[in-house]
Amino acid sequence: MDRRKFFEKSLLVTGGLILAPIYISCNDDDDLPIGEIPDLTTDNFFEGLASFDPTQTSIILWTRFTPVSKIMSKLSPVEGITLNWQLSIDKTFEKVLRSGEISAFAENDYTVAIDVQDLPSNEKFYYRFFNIDTKTVSVIGETITLPGVGDAVADVKLAVCSCANFAAGLFNTYGMMANSDADVIVHLGDYIYEYGEGEYGTNENTVALNRVHSPANEIISLEDYRSRYKQYRSDKQLQLAHQKKPFICVWDDHEVTNDAYKYGAENHQENEGSYEARKQRAIQVYSEFLPIRSTDPYKIYRSFDFGSILSLHMLDTRIIGRDKQISYNTFFDFNTGQLDGDAFQEALLNPNRTLLGAEQLTWLSGSISGSTSSWQVLGQQVLMGKMFMPAELLIILGRVVAEIGAAGSVTPETTQAFQDSLAQLTDIKSRLIAGDVTLTTEEITRVRTVLPYNLDSWDGYFTEREQLFAALAGKKTVCLAGDTHNAWHSLLKNASGEEVGVEFATPSVTSPGFEEFAGLPDNQISGFEASLQTLIDDLQYTDSSRRGYLKVAFTSSTAEAKWIFVDTIAQENYTETIGNTITYS
Repeated sequence: MDRRKFFEKSLLVTGGLILAPIYISCNDDDDLPIGEIPDLTTDNFFEGLASFDPTQTSIILWTRFTPVSKIMSKLSPVEGITLNWQLSIDKTFEKVLRSGEISAFAENDYTVAIDVQDLPSNEKFYYRFFNIDTKTVSVIGETITLPGVGDAVADVKLAVCSCANFAAGLFNTYGMMANSDADVIVHLGDYIYEYGEGEYGTNENTVALNRVHSPANEIISLEDYRSRYKQYRSDKQLQLAHQKKPFICVWDDHEVTNDAYKYGAENHQENEGSYEARKQRAIQVYSEFLPIRSTDPYKIYRSFDFGSILSLHMLDTRIIGRDKQISYNTFFDFNTGQLDGDAFQEALLNPNRTLLGAEQLTWLSGSISGSTSSWQVLGQQVLMGKMFMPAELLIILGRVVAEIGAAGSVTPETTQAFQDSLAQLTDIKSRLIAGDVTLTTEEITRVRTVLPYNLDSWDGYFTEREQLFAALAGKKTVCLAGDTHNAWHSLLKNASGEEVGVEFATPSVTSPGFEEFAGLPDNQISGFEASLQTLIDDLQYTDSSRRGYLKVAFTSSTAEAKWIFVDTIAQENYTETIGNTITYS
C-alpha cells in the first residue's frame, strides 16, 4: 500500500464497527508499472463493478472480489488481496490514463473503493479491476466526470429511481436505465429491503423467478446485511446499470428498516436488539457497497454541480434528523369514529418537529444561496408536495388498508363505500372547480375538509417545509422524490399559496404501488388516478400502478420530465413506454 501511496480517506470506528474506507488516488501517486498483464478470464468479481459520486475532477470506482482458496491459503489474517485497477479513455485500454493497486480486506467484506482525483472534466472513461494471482478480471465499466462551468454542455439528463424490492419482481427498470441516454443515475433509496422470506413484496412470481430473499430471515446482523446486498448485486440488470452509468445515491428507510427515524423504526422491535447497533451495522454495509464522498459516512447530504445548468443537493430525510412520525391512531377515537382535530393540528404544526435537522437545513440553505446554477434540484426520499385529500376518503382508505392487512382482501361493503365516496367527492369537487352555485354547504365541506394522506412524508413536517420553501425563494427549483412507488407531479406551494417550484416523483423499480395499497382492480385504476388529480389541489399527474423510472432533462431554461414505464416485471422480455412528459420552465 505504501509504495502506491494510497491514502485512507476515512476509517471511522463506531461502536466497534469499522466503516469502509475510500482510498484517494491523486495524479502523482499511481501509474507505477505493474509488469506484464497475463491473459485474464472473467471470474471472482461476482458483484460486478460500479462508479459513484462523479464531480468535475473525480470519480469513485468500486468492486468486490470473492476470495478463493488459492489466495486465502497464502494470507495471514491481517493481509489483504491485491487488486489492480485501470482507468482508460478507450475501451481497449491502449490509452490508460490512470492505474494502481489496492488491497481488499475481510473486515470490509473484500469491497474496495478508490476516489480517483485530478481528472479532466466532462469526459467519458472506461475502467476495470483484475487480480494477477487468479488471472481474473472484472467486466469493463463506463463512467464520466461532470461538466465544469466552462464546458459547452447543452443539457444534463438524470435517470431517477427508487424502491427496488428483489422479491417483488425482475429489475427490468435497471436494464432500461442502463440502456438509456441518461448521464447519471440518481438513486433515492430503498436500494435493498430488509424483510424476510414471504414478507413485504412477495407475490406469485417470487419463487418462480428465484427471487426469494436471502437470507430467509429479516436482516439484522452484519452478515445478514452483507448477504442481502450481495444477493441484490448478483442481479444482472442491476450490474449492467452500475457498469454503464455512475450512480449518485442516498438511503431511505429500508437500507436500515421500515419507517426509520432518528432513534427508532416501525420495523424494529425490542427482541431484535439495539436499534442504534442495527443502524450502525446497516450503515457500515451501505458504506461497503454504496460508497459516497463524505468525511462522515453517517452524513450523506452533499451537492453536485453540473456545469452552470444545475446544482443537485442530495438530502437525508430519513436517518440523521427525522423526529418520529406522528400517527392518526394517536388522535382517532375508534369508538366514535372521530378525529381530535385540535390535538392533531397542534402536533402537525409543532415548530420543533424536524425532518432534516437543524444542521442539515443550515447546510442546505447555504448551498442553495451560494449556488449560481440555473436550477436547484433536491434529490431526496419522500414527497414534498402537499397531498391533502378529503378526510372522508382517507378514513375509508384506512379501513381498506386494515382489511387487506388482516384478511388479505377488502370486504364488499368497504369496497362499495370507497367507490361511492370517491365518485361523490370527485363530482362535488369538479362542480366546485366549475363554479357550480347549487352546491350545498355540506357538500363543499365534504371536499374542503382535507387531511394529509401520508404523515411519513413532508406533509408530517409542516413547519420545516415552510422554512425550506423560504430558502428556495427566487430560485428555479425541482424536487425529486421516491419512496411511494408511484409517479407524481405536483406544484410546490408555500402556506401563502405562492409557487416555489415543482416536484417530480419516480415510480418504483419493483415495489407495489397504490393499486395494492388501495386494493384497486385494474379496471378502476385510471378512474382513481383521475379522481386524485381532481381532489388534491396541487397534484398535476399521477400513475399509481406501473413500475419504471423518471428521466429529467435539464437545459439552462427548461426541465423536461418523462415517466418511463416497463410493461412487466414478471418476465425478462419487456417493453418500455413513456407514460407522460411535462416541460417546466
